[in-house]
Amino acid sequence: MIYARADAGFYCWEAVQAYERHGCQFIVVARKTPRLLEELQSAHWKRSPRTDADEQCAFWYQPQGWGRAYRFLALRYEKKPEPGEPEEAEQYQLFETTEYSYRVFVTNMDGPIDALVWFYRQRATAENLIQEANNDAGLAAHPSKRWAMNCVHFQLAMLAYNLNCWLLLFNREEKVEAAMMKHTQLSTARLRFLFLAAKIWSHSGRVGVRYSDQYEEKGLFQRLMERLRTIRKGADRFAPVIPTALHC
Repeated sequence: MIYARADAGFYCWEAVQAYERHGCQFIVVARKTPRLLEELQSAHWKRSPRTDADEQCAFWYQPQGWGRAYRFLALRYEKKPEPGEPEEAEQYQLFETTEYSYRVFVTNMDGPIDALVWFYRQRATAENLIQEANNDAGLAAHPSKRWAMNCVHFQLAMLAYNLNCWLLLFNREEKVEAAMMKHTQLSTARLRFLFLAAKIWSHSGRVGVRYSDQYEEKGLFQRLMERLRTIRKGADRFAPVIPTALHC
């Protein structure tokens, strides 16, 4: 199943048709129009205990120029005058009226309003990950004028990024839950495990790396190395190095 979440720039019949044509489940931010505001003001609202809004509603509506009606979800916030600068809007458009502020989405997905709004809000997290891949893994760089070489660079950048994500899983504590794990940025991982003062030595046919006694992460680094040494290939897969499975 393919899922899509998009901002108001994709609020148009052409984008919705493309999503439907490819069997995509989508949720898109709606743009403010007079007809949509009329629908919001006449909708049946109820309390919204599972979101940050005061009230919520869902209704079927067919925007002008669209081929059919779709399910619209809306959150309503009671306007409270506060001194100071207004809060910056999140990753979706905010409708303003005299009494309320609205956040509205159009979707072809079933499910409760709070779950679908939560799903859309993960888009902001995804954008942060893309930004990290662009800035820290060099994904946005195009080092050559040849397409094939740029493709290789792209794959290497993604490999570096995915290895950093794998490092987080590889380093986790035995019984930690997925919700408790925090993402470590690639730039931070480089400083902790790669850009280190060290000396390469060779003796009796052996080669090693010696790190400073002042290295703050030496205990963590040693655990990573021990887990790397325990990797073994089984009959059809690699054996786990951490007995306790990660529960999401």
